[in-house]
Amino acid sequence: MILLHNSASAILISSAIVVLLLLQLSTRYTRTTRWPSPSTSYPLLPTIRDATQTDPVLRRLDALLDDDVLYGTVRADLSRRYPQTLHQGRHSTPVEVLLRLLIVKHLYDWSYREAEERVADSLVLRWFCRVYFQRVPDATTLLRWAHTIQPETLHALNDRVVQLATQARVTRGRKLRIDGTVVQTAIHHPTDSSLLVDGVRILSRVLRRSKALVGNALEGTRDAFRTRTRMMRQGLRTLHRTARQKGEAVAEQRVTIYKKMLATAEQTLDHVARVRAALEDTGQADRGQGQRLREQVARFVPLVARVIQQARTRVVDGGKVPADEKIVSLFEPHSRVIARHKGGAAVEFGRTVVFDEVEGGIVSRYDILVDGKTEHGALAPTLGHHQEVFGRARPRDGRPWRP
Repeated sequence: MILLHNSASAILISSAIVVLLLLQLSTRYTRTTRWPSPSTSYPLLPTIRDATQTDPVLRRLDALLDDDVLYGTVRADLSRRYPQTLHQGRHSTPVEVLLRLLIVKHLYDWSYREAEERVADSLVLRWFCRVYFQRVPDATTLLRWAHTIQPETLHALNDRVVQLATQARVTRGRKLRIDGTVVQTAIHHPTDSSLLVDGVRILSRVLRRSKALVGNALEGTRDAFRTRTRMMRQGLRTLHRTARQKGEAVAEQRVTIYKKMLATAEQTLDHVARVRAALEDTGQADRGQGQRLREQVARFVPLVARVIQQARTRVVDGGKVPADEKIVSLFEPHSRVIARHKGGAAVEFGRTVVFDEVEGGIVSRYDILVDGKTEHGALAPTLGHHQEVFGRARPRDGRPWRP
């Protein structure tokens, strides 16, 4: 009887473990029935398993990424893209596939488009990203999902990676190095004219898309949905042709072109304000396409207004705008003008980031500095985070940290 009781208990425990593992795996593939699970697709690719022996980096990463804490952290953010993402709508890409694609992109320093093409052409990368024989998510899909990951989640992911590195004895936190560097933003070189063209182009797109919603409400209004992108681009080309010319006549011509571009941008702002009011009056701003247009208007109109004021101050009035108040990109408004004190370009456009590095090449923490803050004051928060992660704020031998 005792043996039977022990056997039954063992069977129950084994069944509970199997069910728990299946539940953990299902959280990575929820509402994605068109995607096979690793248990069904992996045996179909014996050649891939042999090929991974030639890439020890991917093989080690694959073992480390088999961690449900990582996917649970990212899944919480991805589920907030739409209110019913986890329960309604089309089948989406699994969290595991998205996270592994982003890791491959960062590992090889590829663009989103290049990551899509390289993974699609490589059986080894298809195995590593858990895509197998399915269609690789396109670059736009990967970019949109990546933008849903919050900064707090990235810090939590980094802390989890440090924990895994500690468990694997890659690092013990005995050494700590702090370094600040400028991370450039992926934007085109900003000029007042190009920023004005970008603003009119974005707002003209809003006007075109709103015509189907409020066209009847604004019927009879002159130039209600007129787009002036072509006019702005013509002015931009004229400015480029006269960029290398000198003389007072050329300078006056450039100021005249800027005044026309500023007037056009202001007219576009007036049209967008009229469309926004029509969306509110007709009740279209609270659902579907109308809500998305309202969000775009709320995001870009203040930035375009600042670009107009910035261009007028610099070009027409001949004044100056402080570097920390300049807008250098409508899509990455957090970017700042940072003067270089080394060779090469005189300035860079991005943000200053402080990295904490421990032995083993592991980045244990990063911090994007706010305006007016330098890396010289990063020691205190760095030591506090290091003590929280590794349990001590100084080397094990008791000696103080060396600068």
